[in-house]
Amino acid sequence: MVDLGPGLRSHKVQLSQVRIHYVEAGDVDAPLLLLLHGWPQTWLAWSQVIPHLASRYRVVAPDLRGLGDTTRPVTGYDAETLAGDVIELVNALGASSYGVAGHDNGAIVAHAVAALDRDRVKALAILDVVLPGYGLDDFVRLSPDGWGVWHFPFHASPMAEFLIRGREREYLTWFFRNMAYAPGAIPADHVEEYVCAYSQPGAMRAGLAYYAAFHQDGVQARSWGETKLKMPVLGIGGSASIGPLVGASLQDVADDVTAEIAPECGHWIPEEQPSWLAEKLESFFGKSLMRPSSQEIATISEQ
Repeated sequence: MVDLGPGLRSHKVQLSQVRIHYVEAGDVDAPLLLLLHGWPQTWLAWSQVIPHLASRYRVVAPDLRGLGDTTRPVTGYDAETLAGDVIELVNALGASSYGVAGHDNGAIVAHAVAALDRDRVKALAILDVVLPGYGLDDFVRLSPDGWGVWHFPFHASPMAEFLIRGREREYLTWFFRNMAYAPGAIPADHVEEYVCAYSQPGAMRAGLAYYAAFHQDGVQARSWGETKLKMPVLGIGGSASIGPLVGASLQDVADDVTAEIAPECGHWIPEEQPSWLAEKLESFFGKSLMRPSSQEIATISEQ
């Protein structure tokens, strides 16, 4: 078990369908910022980013449905249902407004949260993913240079869990090594924690269920996209991953998009470039979430 470190607090709360585990830091009265992890990770993916943000925000990083220390229902791994878990968590936290950032599959959930809770979500950040229904299909292809993202259809197959079982360490380590800018960029204790988390009974099944739901996610996303998002949206791609495609694809779902490319970075942005990412997120969300100080209000009034 990785040590939480100073200032981080671990909680569990019972929602309507899951008992969700989350880690938080910062003042409980500060603006709420949610950080959603992807596959094959847990809240721990954000652990190096959270301390940078906790001085300004109430930072909450949950384990999503079926993963980490959150319970594992048999069903409910489509984006809309997953977003419902997150919105229920926000309700339990008592927030009237918030920002949300997501990486990988967590970014798909973050987009769903923003689409379903438009009045309260004030800003959205999407990290290194192209959304289902808006270009993700193009990654799964056979071309002269080989397969695109081969593991998407494999993970959606009913054979995947059977073939991975007992080989979780070898399988997951391949992704952390080969999808990073520099092999070994993911801390060894993090890799160990992820291997343990996804080796638990039912955890790999739950993680793979996210991929099996991608078609349904795309149908949902296209429906939400009939009305574009109005809140500011930040798209970040790793320079050695999908880079500018993140921001470009988001133009189809939102009116106000800012695009960034994480330097010397593969897919695992929160762990490969935590300080750089924290600076970008702090600046981006600060424009929408931070309340002006009394001095700033006085200055604006004088003007």
